[in-house]
Amino acid sequence: MTKYSLRARMMILILAPTLLIGLLLSTFFVVHRYNELRHQLIDAGANIIEPLAVSSEYGMTFHSKESVRQLVSLLHRRHSDIVRAITVYDDKNHLFVTSNYQLSPNLLRLPANHALPLKLTYERQGDFIILRTPIVSESYYPDESPGQDAKPTGNPLGYVAIELDLQSIRLQQYKEVFISTLLLLFCLSIAILFAYRLMRDVTGPIRRMVNAVDRIRRGQLDSRVEGHMLGELDVLKNGINSMAMSLTAYHEEMQQNIDQATLELRETLEQMEIQNVELDLAKKRAQEAARIKSEFLANMSHELRTPLNGVIGFTRQTLKTPLNTTQRDYLHTIERSANNLLSIISDVLDFSKLEAGKLMLENIPFSLRIMLDEVMILLAQSAHDKGLELTLDIHHNVPDNIIGDPLRMQQIIVNLIGNAIKFTERGNIDVRISRRKQDSERVELEVQVIDSGIGIAEKQQSQLFQAFRQADASISRRHGGTGLGLVITQHLIKDMGGEIGFHSRLNQGSIFWFHINLSLNPNAQVDPQPLACISGKTLAYVEANGNAADALLDMLRDTPLSISYSTSLSTLKKAAYDTLLLSLPPGRDFSLRQLYELLSSAMAHAASVILALPCPLQIYAEELKSAGASACLIKPVTLTRLIPVLIENHSRQSEVQHPCARLPLTVMAVDDNPANLKLIGALLEEQVEHIVLCESGREAVHQAKLHKPDIILMDIQMPDIDGIRASEMIRALSGYQNTPIVAVTAHALDGEREELIAAGMNDYLAKPIDERKLRQLLAQYAPGTSPPEAENFSSLDWQMALQQAANKPDLARDLLQMLLEFIPQVRRQVEDFMAQDNPGGLRDIIHKLHGSASYSGVPRLKSLCQQIEQSLRTQGAIAAVEPELFELLDEMENVARLAETRLKR
Repeated sequence: MTKYSLRARMMILILAPTLLIGLLLSTFFVVHRYNELRHQLIDAGANIIEPLAVSSEYGMTFHSKESVRQLVSLLHRRHSDIVRAITVYDDKNHLFVTSNYQLSPNLLRLPANHALPLKLTYERQGDFIILRTPIVSESYYPDESPGQDAKPTGNPLGYVAIELDLQSIRLQQYKEVFISTLLLLFCLSIAILFAYRLMRDVTGPIRRMVNAVDRIRRGQLDSRVEGHMLGELDVLKNGINSMAMSLTAYHEEMQQNIDQATLELRETLEQMEIQNVELDLAKKRAQEAARIKSEFLANMSHELRTPLNGVIGFTRQTLKTPLNTTQRDYLHTIERSANNLLSIISDVLDFSKLEAGKLMLENIPFSLRIMLDEVMILLAQSAHDKGLELTLDIHHNVPDNIIGDPLRMQQIIVNLIGNAIKFTERGNIDVRISRRKQDSERVELEVQVIDSGIGIAEKQQSQLFQAFRQADASISRRHGGTGLGLVITQHLIKDMGGEIGFHSRLNQGSIFWFHINLSLNPNAQVDPQPLACISGKTLAYVEANGNAADALLDMLRDTPLSISYSTSLSTLKKAAYDTLLLSLPPGRDFSLRQLYELLSSAMAHAASVILALPCPLQIYAEELKSAGASACLIKPVTLTRLIPVLIENHSRQSEVQHPCARLPLTVMAVDDNPANLKLIGALLEEQVEHIVLCESGREAVHQAKLHKPDIILMDIQMPDIDGIRASEMIRALSGYQNTPIVAVTAHALDGEREELIAAGMNDYLAKPIDERKLRQLLAQYAPGTSPPEAENFSSLDWQMALQQAANKPDLARDLLQMLLEFIPQVRRQVEDFMAQDNPGGLRDIIHKLHGSASYSGVPRLKSLCQQIEQSLRTQGAIAAVEPELFELLDEMENVARLAETRLKR
C-alpha cells in the first residue's frame, strides 16, 4: 500500500500549485506596493525639502533665523501627517533652526568631521527616513558686490534635514496585505471546487474498479464493473470486465484439469503404496543382510585371527628350535605372510566400521612421547631388516601430556611409517613432530613422515586415498596390502578434526604430513626430570647417519649435557668422556667379535658406553652388557629411553657416596602378592625406621588398630577386601582421618590417578615401585628425595633387577626365583581362560603377573602385561589381544630360560 490514497494525492497536486502561485504573486504584490509607498514618501519629502532649501538661501546668507524658522514651521504644519521634524544646520554643522525642539537635533545632524551633503541624500533609521539636502547660495554673481555681512557664495551655506514617519504608510500596507490574502483565499476556494469535481469524476470510478478487482481476487469471478465512465476510464472498465470473463473460463478449465489430475493422483498413490510395501520389505531384507554381513565379518575375524595367531605363535616357537637354512627361510616366509594376512583382516574390519559410522574414538590422557617411542620400537624391526635408518625428531616445545585416542594415533603413525618402509629400498625414514600453535587448552601438532622411496607419479596421486586402490596396480603384487591403510588413516584424522596431505615426486621420495588438534591435560602430574646428576657431564655421540644424528642432537639440545658429535670413533676430539653413545648402522652384518672390538675401542674413550643397535643386533645385547656396555638401546634412540639410562649411570656412584639416612617414619605396606610385599619391605627398610607389612586388606585394618603408621601404602586389587574398601575402613578408625594413604597399583591407565584420588586416596604410586620415586613421595614428611627411574625393554635386565631390589643381589635372586616359579601357573591359567573366553579371569591373572614382573628386572614381560591388561580393560574381548597373548607366552619362556641361566651363576 502507498502512504497516501489517490484522492489525497490528486488534492495535493491540484491545490499545491494554486497555493504556491498565489503565495508568490501575493508576496510579490505586497513587497512591490511596500517599496512603491516608501518611494512615494521619499518623493514627497524631496518635494518638501528642496523648495525649503531654495527658500532658506536668503536667511542663511544673512543669518536671518526668524525668516527661516517661519518657513520651516509653515512646511511642518502643512505636512504634519508625514513630517516629524525639519531642522536647518549651518555650514559648521551647528543647529540653525528646527521645527520640533522636543526631538533631539543630534538625530538629524551629520556625524562629526563628515562633509556637508552636496546633493539630496536619504537614510533609514528604524521607522523613520531622514532626508538631507544642501543650502547653496545662487544669488551672487561676480558683477555684484555682496553686503557686509553676506557669506561668500559658491559653497554650501548649510543643509536642511527632514525626518519622515513611515508609520503614515503602514495602514496602506496592511490594506494591501488584506486584499492579497482575500484574493488568495478566493483562488483556493475556486481550485477546491474544481478538484472536488475532478476527484468525483476520476476517483469514484477507480474505487468501483478496485472493489471489483478485489472481489475477483477473492474468487468472485462473476463480479463486473458497472456505471458510466469517461475516456480512458471506460476503456479500463471494459478491460477489467474482459479479464474477469477470461479468468472465469480459465478457472472452469483448470477445475476440470484438477479433477482429472486428482483422479490420476489417486491411482498413483495406490501404486506408491504397493511400492512402499515392497521397498519396506526390501529394506528389511537389506538390513538383515547388513546384520548378517556384520556378524559374518565379526565371526570371520575371530575364526581367522585365532588360527592365524596359532600359526604366528607356533612359527615363532619353531624358529627357536634347531633348523637348517631352508627351513628357517620357509618359516620366516610363513610368519611374514600370516602377519600380512592379519593386517589385511584388521584393515577390512576397520574400514567396515568406518563406513558404518561405528568406529568410536576415545578421549583419554596419554603421554605423546611414550606413545611415539612405542611406535618406533614396534616398526624398528621391519625398517632395520631392510637396512633403513628410522629416525624420530620431536621438537622441544611439543607438549607431552595430551588428551585424545592414543591407540588410533598409533594406528595413523604406524600406517604412514609402514607405507614408507614398504616403498623404500634404501636410505632414511624420518619422523618429525612439531608444534604449529598452542593456547591454554589445545595444541595443534604437525607430524611429517619423510622417506627416500619410489615416490608417486602425478597422474597416480589422485587414486591414493581411494579404497582398495593403490597408486600403481603392480604395487599390491610387489609389496602387498589392500590399499585401505591410507583410507582408514584419512578417515581417522578427519574424525579427530585434522587434515592430511602429501608431497611426492617419482623416484625422489615422499613426504606425508597431517595436522591434528589435541586437548592439553591440565591435571597431568609432571615429574621433573632429575637432570641434576648429569649437569655438566660430557657425552660423546658417534653416528654416521646425518639425519639420525640431527634428530637426536635436536632433542638433546635442552639437556644440561656437554655433547660432542662425531661420525666415527677415530675422529673424536677428546680422549675421555663421561659417557659415549655409539650408534651402529642398520643393514650391516656385524659378528659378535666385531661388536666386541667396537665396544673395546669405545670404552677407551669413556667410562660408560651406551650402544644404539639395530633390531637384528639386539640378540647380542646381553653378551655386550656382560662385556662392559652400560646399556643396549634399540634404534632410533629417544630421550624416553636414553635419559633414564644416563641418570642411572651417573646417579649410582652418587648414591653410593651419599647414602640416604632413614626417615623417622612408620610406614604400613599392604599387598596380597608375597613377592611385591617382600620387595616393598626391603625398599622401606632402608628409607624409614619402622615398617608394618600386611598381606590383605583385613590384616591391614587389624594392624591399623594396633599401630599408628605415618603413611599407608595400599595395594588396590586384593581379594576379599580391596584397597579402596580397606582404606575406607581405616579412615573410619579414630585418629586416621588425616593419615596419608597412597594407592599402589600396577595399572598404567591414564586418568586412573585422578579416579583414585577422587575415591579418597592422597596420592598414587605405580608399580614397579622405584626406590627414588618412593623416597620422593616420602620427602613431604621428612627431608630427602631422589629422582625417578625408568625401564628398559629387554627380556632380562639384571642391573634393573638389582636396582629394583635396592641393590641387594640376594633379594634380586629371590624375587627372580619367585617369578620363575610363578610362570608355569600363569601359563596354565592363561591358556584355560583363553579356551573359556573369560576376560575377567584373564585380566586378574595378568594383573598378578604384572605385579611380579614389576620387581624382577623383566621390562619386556612387564610391558606386555601392561599392554594386555589395558586392552582388556578398554575393549573387554580376548580376541582383540590374542597376538599379544601368544607373544606373552613366548616372552615367559624367554624369561624362564634367561632366569635359569642367571640363577645358575
